[in-house]
Amino acid sequence: MEELLHMITWRDEFALGVPEIDAQHKKLFAIANRAYEVLKNDLLVDKYDQIVDIFNELKDYTVYHFTYEEDYMKSIGYRKFLSHKVQHDDFIQRINETDLRQIDENQEQYLIETLEFVVAWIENHILGVDKKIVEG
Repeated sequence: MEELLHMITWRDEFALGVPEIDAQHKKLFAIANRAYEVLKNDLLVDKYDQIVDIFNELKDYTVYHFTYEEDYMKSIGYRKFLSHKVQHDDFIQRINETDLRQIDENQEQYLIETLEFVVAWIENHILGVDKKIVEG
């Protein structure tokens, strides 16, 4: 579990140098951190409502962020826009396919799996795909 906490820590290597996009990426990390806090809070017996709230915020904010990032890419004439957008669309589809009813059956396991997916995707996407936007 400690590894997961480390994974969602903002590091300078994530910065693209586009202030608004960097701020939005930090917000995604903050949402993931809140999910982690719920996960490790042993005083909460039923975490369903918190998990659903965080999950819905993640969905809404991700759509907002992707739209902003895609508009930015179009504004600078980024050549790999379409392949980048496909990755965004795949992420949104995966999140939208989540059955929130399953959360209640095994809350902690569900939250761990979702966090691992989201954090790995965000890290890999920022470092492997978003960085290319500013590299040309």
